Amino acid sequence: MAETNFRYIVVEGPIGVGKTTLAKRLAASLGGEALLEGPEENPFLPRFYEDPGMTALATQLFFLLQRVRQIEGLRQADMFAAVRVGDFMIEKDRLFAELTLGPDEFALYRQVHERITGEAVIPDLVIYLQAPVDVLLGRIAARGVPYEDSMDPRYLDRVASAYTRFFHHYEGAPLAIVNAAEIDFTRDGADYDLLFDKLRSISGGRHYLNPQPL
Repeated sequence: MAETNFRYIVVEGPIGVGKTTLAKRLAASLGGEALLEGPEENPFLPRFYEDPGMTALATQLFFLLQRVRQIEGLRQADMFAAVRVGDFMIEKDRLFAELTLGPDEFALYRQVHERITGEAVIPDLVIYLQAPVDVLLGRIAARGVPYEDSMDPRYLDRVASAYTRFFHHYEGAPLAIVNAAEIDFTRDGADYDLLFDKLRSISGGRHYLNPQPL
């Protein structure tokens, strides 16, 4: 197991950027546990991409409850037992809710959110992956999830922009902003090794990483 001072790492970024793949690889490299979202478990998600207005609230509440359960398990676990690498922050839930819900639905969502989220578990490191929308669309198409075929590129652009705004102001934990446009984390290679070495040297603050694939 590689040595690290981090016990809880989060990888974030827009749909298709590679956060789940990177989270799994980091967990394996660190001898830790991956704490992953389960979008395939959300029965409302396929219908959301087909008709967002009809199922946005149900989709968002399902994800909120799912993420709260996972964070609650993390909160109760022995944080010193193993490194944990997640592919989501609980803060992302509100980010998506603001994009998808109308005023009345968002007001209802906020009431539920405020009652169940509790005290946040602060990561030791947040990794924010960035890539242009055309790259995201290509990766989404390549992974071949049927219901994602109906995703509106304009929605994906709004998601990517919302992440940019969120992390522009984020100060909750040490932050590594990674240009992932040309890095494929599904491949073995020096690009991942270089990124891994750079991440291990981070001790605090905000860092911009632009590793070039070989």
